[in-house]
Amino acid sequence: MEEIAIRPGDALILVDIQNDFCPGGALAVPDGDAVVPLANRLSRIFPTTVLTQDWHPAGHGSFASSHPGKAPFDSTEMPYGTQVLWPDHCVQGSAGAEFHPALELRRAELIVRKGFNPMIDSYSAFYENDRRTPTGLAGYLRERGFRRVFLAGLALDFCVAYSAEDAVRCGFEAVLIEDACRAIDLNGSLAAAKERMAGLGVAFTAAGAVS
Repeated sequence: MEEIAIRPGDALILVDIQNDFCPGGALAVPDGDAVVPLANRLSRIFPTTVLTQDWHPAGHGSFASSHPGKAPFDSTEMPYGTQVLWPDHCVQGSAGAEFHPALELRRAELIVRKGFNPMIDSYSAFYENDRRTPTGLAGYLRERGFRRVFLAGLALDFCVAYSAEDAVRCGFEAVLIEDACRAIDLNGSLAAAKERMAGLGVAFTAAGAVS
């Protein structure tokens, strides 16, 4: 794979590497903890690292438990569109919401918490799922002069993919570090996400090709 050199104006975004998305967690992504060593290596070589953190209040509207008769991975219609319903996860202040204990945090310059609006889920690091409410990350990156973002973390087909797509829509170049992600792959969601990202011009690479 072609080498990609880190240049001024690049930032690393590590998406939702939290206990509930790792083995043993409430919404475990298969092999999710395998991304941690790669995320740590990447954070050491990028000049700037941003972390995102799912941060839901109890009873969040995206939880299946908030919808009588619904089960995890069913879907429902919300004011902003179709919403997959999840097991309760990443509840504010819970152990499941904490970052994986082996994830190195000291180089992170910003932590973006998302999903705290009780009635709107937030996959993307840039926008809530209504596609209108910004997290403020785009403004932060622009004001600091970043032009290209590299993304890794959990889960590739949801929060990472939505973040990559929105990065492009916000005017940034986006590079997905594919082997530093893991996916849920719910009803073909992985293939669909990769197709969407490629169609928007998101580039794909591996951790070993970035230096």
